Amino acid sequence: MLAELTIRDFAIIDELHLTLGPAFNVLTGETGAGKSIIVDAVSLLMGGWATREVIRSGADRALIEGIFYLEPKLQAEVNPLLASDGLEGDDPSTLSLAREIQRKKRNICRINGRAVTLSALEAVGRRLVDIHGQSGHLSLLRAREHIDFLDRYGGLWPQRRKLAAKVEALRQVREELTNLRRDERELARRVDLLEYQVQEINAAGLVMGEEEELRAERTRLANAERLLTLAETAYQSLSSSTVRQDTAEEGRPGAYDLLGETIKSLSQLVEIDPSLNEVLQAAEELSYRLEDIITTVRDYRESVEYNPRRLTQVEERLSLVQGLKRKYGDSIEEILAFGQRAEEELDSIAHSEERIEELRAQEEKLLREIGELGAVLSEARRQAADGLKAKVERELAGLSMGDARFDVSIEQREDAEGAWAPAPFRATGQRLAFDRTGIDHVEFLISPNVGEPLKPLASVASGGETSRLMLALKTVLSMADETPTLIFDEIDAGIGGRVGEVVGYKLWSLTPEHQVLCVTHLPQLAAYGDAHFRVAKSVVGRRTVAGVEPLDAEERITELAVMLGADRPETRHSAEAMLAEIEREKGERGEKATRR
Repeated sequence: MLAELTIRDFAIIDELHLTLGPAFNVLTGETGAGKSIIVDAVSLLMGGWATREVIRSGADRALIEGIFYLEPKLQAEVNPLLASDGLEGDDPSTLSLAREIQRKKRNICRINGRAVTLSALEAVGRRLVDIHGQSGHLSLLRAREHIDFLDRYGGLWPQRRKLAAKVEALRQVREELTNLRRDERELARRVDLLEYQVQEINAAGLVMGEEEELRAERTRLANAERLLTLAETAYQSLSSSTVRQDTAEEGRPGAYDLLGETIKSLSQLVEIDPSLNEVLQAAEELSYRLEDIITTVRDYRESVEYNPRRLTQVEERLSLVQGLKRKYGDSIEEILAFGQRAEEELDSIAHSEERIEELRAQEEKLLREIGELGAVLSEARRQAADGLKAKVERELAGLSMGDARFDVSIEQREDAEGAWAPAPFRATGQRLAFDRTGIDHVEFLISPNVGEPLKPLASVASGGETSRLMLALKTVLSMADETPTLIFDEIDAGIGGRVGEVVGYKLWSLTPEHQVLCVTHLPQLAAYGDAHFRVAKSVVGRRTVAGVEPLDAEERITELAVMLGADRPETRHSAEAMLAEIEREKGERGEKATRR
């Protein structure tokens, strides 16, 4: 529901803040006071077309903001849509929308404080509000949604989901068939390419982790002479004394010899002073570790090999790996995975004829199943349409449109690639177009006046007649329509007080499933409101300003009396009596609904 609405510098509105109730809200006031301007502002907030002319004279921008409270069912629909674009709010039950129309810059749209495109704002807005009347923001005028209304009214969604699953299965089958039915030359070229790729990857004999080992080996081979020199120096420094061959002189003692001398001296010390025993033990342990180090360095020295041929082999192997990476992936793992996929595709092509026959059989089976399910669903829709037609025409009669006729067009269209039509269709064996909704094209038709042919709903005249038509449809489809907030602008155009009472009751009867906001001039209709707001113009600083205020019980009687003619004792008495009677009627009908 629309909980709060803020409007700034829009048309003759300077600044307005409106807190709406969850049920039936009515806006009243003199003609030209700005009631419909509020509705126009909501229309812009829902993504409607805006021009700079709506900006209040002297202002640089107009701003409209709305706070919506979402019921759990609507949260489940809207919040995933928001999450996909990173537009979630702090509270999943609250949604804020904003629209800023600037005089010198582009419009700015926001959802939960984040800037979005106008189309994104409209996509969310149409799930929240339907505006009936002058602005035409109507879900019921979108013919593509008529089939959804009919299926919700008839409780046909379980059947429709079953059919949609078959359509999805068929889509997957046809997609695979399309891939297999490529041009033979293209397929042959593809086989040649795949065979070359598989052969090239297999011939390389790649091993996981091989590249890292090759790079390490290349580093060692390229630096073999330096490694050998360093290892020899380390070994000579650690090991026992040696005789230098170039001078025939005894070399300097190594670290191992020096440590041996140290241990010998410490042993003699300990014999005299045992307090150094731990130091002696530590030196002996160090001697053992140094012996291991000498052995390791010696073995490494002997393993170092200066081998230009092996270096060339390693370089060539790394070059081969690098070439494969440029073609097939960024690592050996990705190259091997590519080769595996290529082998699987080759296998699929090799058995393509068998698979094509199998898929053809599946396609044929699914097309017949879709046709059968579509026929059953189509018949159920016809039965639901008969009930819908009778109820809508009954509602129209109560709204002084007794001559109006309503119908639901359910048609099928031929398609050479469509589902097979079973009995009872006129031409069994005919192929019909289909989608996830079935084989039917559904559209609501209306003839407002005697002698006029039935026409698509979207082509009827605008104004009060359209609003009453929408009210009749909304009344019947209230359980099927999931739009939470319904706004009716000037729905009372061309009707009198008696019909106004009927319209008022019908609008109020929508509130168990919807929040309703209505702009009206009829006191009989306004009296049904659960919350009443008065819109009035005033002059502030030599400027005309529109404002709105909620009415308490006494103020409401005064407003209704003025709407009945003038604020006199007799009109106030009539207003009081009308409100009392309506409250009594609401209570009785509420009790009946509870008992049901």
